[in-house]
Amino acid sequence: MSVDPRGSDRGGPEERLPPVGFAFAPQTWREIAHLLTNLPMALIGFVYVMTVIVTGAAMTVTVIGFPLLALGLGGARLLGRFERGRARLLLGLRVDEPSPLPLRRAGGVLQQMWLVLKDPVAWRTVLYDLVRLPWGVLTFGVVLPALFVLWPVLPFLARGLTNVDRALVRGLLSPSDELERRIAELESDRGVVVDTAAADLRRIERDLHDGAQARLVNLAMGLGLAKEKLLEGQADDAVAAMVEEAHGEVKLALQELRDLARGIHPAVLTDRGLDAALSSVASRCTVPVKVTADLPSRPAPAIEGIAYFTVSELLQNISKHSGARSASVDVWRTDDRLLIQVWDDGRGGARLDGGSGMRGLAERLDAVDGLFVVDSPAGGPTTVTAELPWRDRGQG
Repeated sequence: MSVDPRGSDRGGPEERLPPVGFAFAPQTWREIAHLLTNLPMALIGFVYVMTVIVTGAAMTVTVIGFPLLALGLGGARLLGRFERGRARLLLGLRVDEPSPLPLRRAGGVLQQMWLVLKDPVAWRTVLYDLVRLPWGVLTFGVVLPALFVLWPVLPFLARGLTNVDRALVRGLLSPSDELERRIAELESDRGVVVDTAAADLRRIERDLHDGAQARLVNLAMGLGLAKEKLLEGQADDAVAAMVEEAHGEVKLALQELRDLARGIHPAVLTDRGLDAALSSVASRCTVPVKVTADLPSRPAPAIEGIAYFTVSELLQNISKHSGARSASVDVWRTDDRLLIQVWDDGRGGARLDGGSGMRGLAERLDAVDGLFVVDSPAGGPTTVTAELPWRDRGQG
């Protein structure tokens, strides 16, 4: 099951234009209206570009230049949307709306601004507004007199001129091609991956500092005191108690280090693959979990690791928040996708914005071209479906 969560504002199929004739059909009047409104719209677009875009570009030597330019490009996108609407209404031309910029996934303000500054849709709209002024003057100057002196041929003239308009809209106001859209998404996703990696490093540093490191410091101090007492000839019960306590600290520190290592990358995943690793993490869940893995081979280590940590975090959520009595994990391959489904019979109500780490999981999977879908009605049950691209081992 492949699910595409990316929505887009798609127009319907392009309207078939009626043939041109000497009688003025409704479409002819719409085309004439489009040609006559070209000039005022071209003036608005040209003035906007020259005042906002050019001014912003000229001021990039100052601290406000780039933000002003980014705002101007955002406005250019809105002008492009209006022009596509005008083309749909008057020319019967339907073009898809460009995909929105993935600003929410871009991270900080600077990354968002950089994404806007590189937006090819906005820059093509700027070019459209620049070339439209001479064309708007021409169409207005030709069509207005023709209304009075070239009445019989006006429908043919309007169709020819608006065909140029249609070509301009298709060429400059159509959405970016798939490659441009994917480049923008992947650049944004790269920021998510970097932020996630930095957060993981901070978590590891915090766990080491507050856990194993603190225990090892206490251990060193305890052994130091025991050594001093031994050197002073005080080999009594107090020294034995210190050594016993130090021994306990060693065992706890080792357990914390093992847990930390498991959180970085579990050895069982490297040695035995997803089936064994997921069974291991399921055995630590407070809810009985049935694990079914139907994989003909092992995926690439990176995909295997993402799948493991996704299931691990979902099972932690089940233990902490679900109130479930049973759960299941199913993993299988379909064509070039790795599918994961985690189910529980708990109270439900899980959401991507619910603060239980679901949103972070969705962003991590999206960063590798994966999908993450949560179905959790109030009262349960909860079904989480994750989908990852399948890459064979050895492909990275």
